[in-house]
Amino acid sequence: MFIDTHVHFDRFVKDGSFPKILDRAKEAKVLEMVAIGGTAEANDLSLRLAAEHPGRIFGCAGYDRDEATENPDFSNLRNLLENPLAKAVGETGLDYFYSADTAAEQKKLFAENLALAAEFKKPVVVHTRDADDDTLAILKDFSRDWKGDPARLGVLHCFTRGTAFARQVLDLGLMVSFSGIVTFANADPLREVVGYVPDDRLLIETDSPYLAPVPMRGNRNEPAFVVHVAKQLAELKGCSVESIAKSTAENARMLFAL
Repeated sequence: MFIDTHVHFDRFVKDGSFPKILDRAKEAKVLEMVAIGGTAEANDLSLRLAAEHPGRIFGCAGYDRDEATENPDFSNLRNLLENPLAKAVGETGLDYFYSADTAAEQKKLFAENLALAAEFKKPVVVHTRDADDDTLAILKDFSRDWKGDPARLGVLHCFTRGTAFARQVLDLGLMVSFSGIVTFANADPLREVVGYVPDDRLLIETDSPYLAPVPMRGNRNEPAFVVHVAKQLAELKGCSVESIAKSTAENARMLFAL
């Protein structure tokens, strides 16, 4: 059984394909999924789906970097995080590839999300792109303030960086999640990182509907395709797909308290 730890369900719900997506996930033995928040609308949808599909979909709530200049409502986020259906804060983080001009606002928003994660003792789902140093600096403050289970600090999702960055993330206590990017033809440097990540700190995800893995390139990504990520990790680690499925599912259940 596989757990897809990072799904954006918004488009599937809007275009009516959501029931078929769930059916195909079940056929692929992807029986549990984490619905990611990031905006007020995504947060509400995440918790609604978690309520409608107990034991199958799990919720998150937070404000992502695109909300940095939108004055997001933190009183509402606080209310959502009080709900047991919200298993994590996120996604949230920094992205200087697209929005370097809002770096100051992004850092402030990221820190505010992390403060709530520490308060509620819920793990954080972190996005970072071209912002390694600032991401690590803010996460160091978060790890220092964290009073929850040290194994449940959070996850660096859709990992794309090198071994040195992976080492720093792991040293802070976070898990590392790989997406379909690890199957891409130009991803040899990323594939080298896989062997460095311990089995008990490893997660898999699709980041649906984006980043469909090989051999599904050209299709809209969906949770059923996380199996291809697991197959790639199994090949790189020299183990069975069943072993990857088991360890990543156990890690996800522990991290998100599923």
